[in-house]
Amino acid sequence: MTKETPPNIALLIDADNASPSGIDPVLTVLAELGTVNIRRAYANWRKPALKGWADIVHKFGIEPQQQFDLTKGKNATDMKMTIDAMDLLFRGRVNGFGIMSSDSDFMPLAQRIRQDGLPVYGFGGDKTPEAFKQACTRFIDVNALIKVQGAEKKADNAAAARSSAKPDPKPAAGGASIDEDVIQLLIDAYQASKRDERGFASLSEVGKIAGNRSSFDVRNHGFPRLLDMFEASPQFTTERRENGGLFVKRLR
Repeated sequence: MTKETPPNIALLIDADNASPSGIDPVLTVLAELGTVNIRRAYANWRKPALKGWADIVHKFGIEPQQQFDLTKGKNATDMKMTIDAMDLLFRGRVNGFGIMSSDSDFMPLAQRIRQDGLPVYGFGGDKTPEAFKQACTRFIDVNALIKVQGAEKKADNAAAARSSAKPDPKPAAGGASIDEDVIQLLIDAYQASKRDERGFASLSEVGKIAGNRSSFDVRNHGFPRLLDMFEASPQFTTERRENGGLFVKRLR
């Protein structure tokens, strides 16, 4: 049986009108649509105000697109971003779009994409014009996302601190160890996943979110499967259920 390929999602970022602190929760939301294989941020990168974006584009696998301001007071970034979006649309290889901006100039773009039956997720601030919000399939306030994510992390950290520690696991094959950065990636992915009343999240969903945030592969860390990595981590416990489903829960 042929394995179904996840939908291909394009995230286009108007770096002049979007906060870099929102990229992590934005990628988490877009994981609901599919895999964010195309990630582009548009700006005149000579501007000192964009240092926040410049510092993280490589961390999140974002391709920076340079667009000079040829005329004072005129921003050519929007035009370049729109042209690229239409190119992607007509190639027919993208199944959905994320537009990260608070600029109402992208309202016609969102409407045009939706006319072809593709979903458009808009991400902006609370002052984003209503016209752009309504043009999107779904519009999400990035500032609210950041606050929710922060509150969830605090609650999860408190619950993990109250939980009893998991006994030290057997060492992984070949003496593999897990870097602290990878552990934090797994914790963030777990916290972003849906959990049941006992605090367990689907292993496949956690892995999907982790992969959406980074070019993450467990084999690079000495583990043949994601399950093996979780079983080797004292921060998590795993559970296999009667239907064959695999689940994980954070302990600390």
